[in-house]
Amino acid sequence: MATKESGPRLIDVARAAGVSIATASRALAGTPGVRPAVAETVRRHADELGYVANVHARTLAGGHSKTVGLVVHEIGDPYFSEIASGLLRLADREGLSLQICHTGRDPEAELRQVRTLVAHRVAAIVVAGSGFDDPGIEAPVRRELDRFAEGGGRVAVIGRHHLGSDAVLPPNAEGGRAIAAHLLGLGHREIVVVAGSPVLTTVADRLAGVRAAVADAGLDPDAVPFLEGPFTRDGGRECARRILAEHPTATAVLALNDDMAIGCLSVFREEGVPVPGRMSVTGFDDVAVAMDLSPALTTYHLPMAQMGEDALRLALQDPAPEPRRHEVVGRLVTRDSSAVAPATLEPLG
Repeated sequence: MATKESGPRLIDVARAAGVSIATASRALAGTPGVRPAVAETVRRHADELGYVANVHARTLAGGHSKTVGLVVHEIGDPYFSEIASGLLRLADREGLSLQICHTGRDPEAELRQVRTLVAHRVAAIVVAGSGFDDPGIEAPVRRELDRFAEGGGRVAVIGRHHLGSDAVLPPNAEGGRAIAAHLLGLGHREIVVVAGSPVLTTVADRLAGVRAAVADAGLDPDAVPFLEGPFTRDGGRECARRILAEHPTATAVLALNDDMAIGCLSVFREEGVPVPGRMSVTGFDDVAVAMDLSPALTTYHLPMAQMGEDALRLALQDPAPEPRRHEVVGRLVTRDSSAVAPATLEPLG
C-alpha cells in the first residue's frame, strides 16, 4: 500500500478497483478499449485515493509541467483558431506548449478530451467551446475539472458555462441585440435567424439578444423564423437552401456566427441572389476573413485572440476564493453585406 510520504500509486488504484495496472492506466488516460463501467470504477477509486490530485500537486509544485490544454468545438472554425492564436501568443511568452483538443460539440467527446488532458498532467486547461444550457450535461466535465483543480491544476473557460471556473465572458446577448437592431433599423421585417443548437449557451444568449431587439421594435419575437443547423459553414449552406425554399419573402439572414454566414453567402452567390440588394446577410464574431469577402460581411466584432490570451492568463493565476469573471467588450461592424430592405421583392432562387 502507499505510504503517507509517497502518496497513492497507480498500483494502489489498480488493486482497489480490482484491475491490472495496464487497465487502470488506460482508464485514467481515457484510452479506448476499457469498458465504461470499469473505467468509471477506476476513476472513482483514483479519486477516493487522491491519486490524480497528488500527481498534479507534485507535478505543478516541481515545475515540471510545461503544457497547457485547450478544448475547442471545431478547430477548423476561425473563431476557435483565432482564440487559439491568443493562447499560443501568451503560452510562448511563458515558455509553455499548447495541446489542443477538438470535441465536435459532443459532450461525451469533451469529457474524454478533458480526461486525456488531465492524464497528461497539463498545468492548466482552457475550455473555449460553448457551454450547454442544461447544467446536467456539463456535470461530468465539472467533476473532472474539480478534481483537477483540487490537485493544483488551473482551469478557465470562455463563454457561459456551469463549470464553476474563472471565465472570460463575451457579450453574446448584447451582440445579438445589436445585430438585430441594425437590420430592423434598415427596415427589414422578414428576418430569418440561422444558428446551431440552442442547447449551446452561445446560441441561447445570442438568440435572447435578437429576441430582445425584436421586442424593442414592437414586433413579436416568436414570429421570427429560426433555422437550426450545424454551427458550421456547411450548416449555413443547409440553412440558406431552406430559406430559398421555405421563406421566399425573407429580406435578411441573421447568422449567429460568421461561419454560417459565410455558408449562406456562398449559396446565395451560386443561386444568383444579390447580396445585399435582395438579401442582407449578417454574422457574429468578425473572423479575420470577414472583411475580405465579397461583399464584406457585416458582423459583431469579438476580440477573439485577446479572449484566448485573457483566458490563459486567468488560468495561470493563483486560484481566487470565488470564480473570477472577465467581461469582454464587442462592437457592431457594418460592411457591404447589409443594406436597406428592398422596396419590392424579386423571387428568390
